[in-house]
Amino acid sequence: MKILYFAWLRQRTGIGEEEVELPGDVETVGDLVAWLSARGEGYEHAFAEPAAVRSAVDQVQVPLDASIRRAREVAFFPPMTGG
Repeated sequence: MKILYFAWLRQRTGIGEEEVELPGDVETVGDLVAWLSARGEGYEHAFAEPAAVRSAVDQVQVPLDASIRRAREVAFFPPMTGG
């Protein structure tokens, strides 16, 4: 699965994208956030405030309880505002 990081999430993780092979127990976006957070300090820092992170599965914005079972791509980004 491809994981994309935007804005300050990219800065904190140190990467813009990566391909990962997920363990079988990672079924939702929230599970993915927990798994990524355990991978190291940069990830832990990036996801320290889950309410400040938005996610999209295959380019559709979703909540943390959304399934990623058949997803090809998950993106994480900060909230956006219009102007």
